[in-house]
Amino acid sequence: MTPPGFTGIIRVPATHSQRQNLPIMDIIAELRWRGLIQQSTGDANLQAWLNAGSRTLYCGFDPTADTLHAGSLLPLMALRRFQRAGHKPIALVGGATGMIGDPSGKSAERNLLSVDVLRRNVAGMAEQMKRFLDFDGPSAAVLVNNFDWMSGLSYLDFLRDVGKNFPINVMLAKDSVKSRLERTDSGMSYTEFSYMLLQAYDFVYLNEKFACELQIGGSDQWGNITAGIDLGRRMRGVQLYGMTCPLLLKSDGSKMGKTESGALFLSAERTSPYQFYQYWINVDDADAGNCLRMLTEISREEIESLDADRASDPGKRDSQRRLAEELTRLVHGDAGLAAARRATEIFFGAEIEALSDAQLVEIFADVPSKTLSPARLDGNGLPIIDALVEADLVKSKGDARRQIQQGGAYVNNRRVDAIERQLTRADLASETVMVLRLGRKRYALLRFA
Repeated sequence: MTPPGFTGIIRVPATHSQRQNLPIMDIIAELRWRGLIQQSTGDANLQAWLNAGSRTLYCGFDPTADTLHAGSLLPLMALRRFQRAGHKPIALVGGATGMIGDPSGKSAERNLLSVDVLRRNVAGMAEQMKRFLDFDGPSAAVLVNNFDWMSGLSYLDFLRDVGKNFPINVMLAKDSVKSRLERTDSGMSYTEFSYMLLQAYDFVYLNEKFACELQIGGSDQWGNITAGIDLGRRMRGVQLYGMTCPLLLKSDGSKMGKTESGALFLSAERTSPYQFYQYWINVDDADAGNCLRMLTEISREEIESLDADRASDPGKRDSQRRLAEELTRLVHGDAGLAAARRATEIFFGAEIEALSDAQLVEIFADVPSKTLSPARLDGNGLPIIDALVEADLVKSKGDARRQIQQGGAYVNNRRVDAIERQLTRADLASETVMVLRLGRKRYALLRFA
């Protein structure tokens, strides 16, 4: 039974537009220079085929959350690069395949998501994709949800029309299956084993409806992509192509975009523009060059110049700053980048004003804080000396006096010029928070709530 309200989140047009004669750039040469090709079918032929005219390609995204994450940046940017080279991208959100769970790269079976969760996730991801792809013009991108066509297939029809074209021995040989079956601590359910058939059928369906002939994805998708190519040949006698990008990894082999608090999301509600900006500005020198190549559209000349500067003077961190600016602007827009820059300036000493409690707590997430009664700001107020002691920035009132007299004490990044200073509600930097500082970087928060 079709879950009410689930299908149709992203409508699929009944026909595809005719190809138009567009200027085509050599996308393969560009992807090779940026280190974005891990595997591909028929290298030389694929390059000539792409250069011969505008092609339609697709990439699938698993709706495991209501937002994309840092790992999604690489395939999203790949679709964007193809579009800017004159090709037509299709972004597929797996409303149907998300109900199964892709076993690729997984050591254990995923928890199955409910229909309500999937519906919310598909809608959230679809909205974010509009930041990366142009949905107007001759190379207009298309958003599709594979639940729209999968939900109408009966089990018997799928086995008869699709399943019969999959030799079991070929499926067992795929790395995504073989690696799981070789584990002694976990196996693979029939449900997960069937995932490859569903993704392969997506490719065939998109070829029929949109003349899609190329599928791209992460390197862990190679088995699923080649299964789709083989299914297209068996079912329709068509030539399809595939290409994978490397996974977004650090130089030590760990996944890029993982933080102490979890994944780095593209949603401002899950990962703020400030947190997003800070992640990229703090990447290691060993990773900065690859990130600039793989994740941004900065020119080759500028990237090579940044490489040279980083090698001669790594302390400047120009590469990281440029990377953080480009990615934050792309994901959160100019307003998000401005907010991230402002928050960074505040942390390094800019005066604090017109911010909310949430913004201040986020900027100073790792700073010690203490909660006091709001009544302490009433009447004559809270003596600055007492405030510094309460915040544990000094060991004694005598120490507090010396710090103030030497010009080293600040309230909301404004220097305190008198030991007699009394703090009142007018000194709050936000609704309930006051920011105290000693020296250049010793911060503490006082919350009056």
